[in-house]
Amino acid sequence: MPKKPRLQVTKESETGRNQIFVDTKTNQEMSRTETVKRINNGDYPDYHVRKINNVDTPVSNPNKSDSDNLG
Repeated sequence: MPKKPRLQVTKESETGRNQIFVDTKTNQEMSRTETVKRINNGDYPDYHVRKINNVDTPVSNPNKSDSDNLG
């Protein structure tokens, strides 16, 4: 059985940018900025931050599973 992703997107902008995330282990809701900060602090080792259109954006680390990608 695939591992449940730790972060899940719960709100996107009209353009499709992920805005609000929830930690599926703690049920804590976080903004994109807070999520980026926590990834950079090492709180979510299965994720990294990528600059997309000059905006820091949380992304899941690549693996062989499509089921745990952010989106």
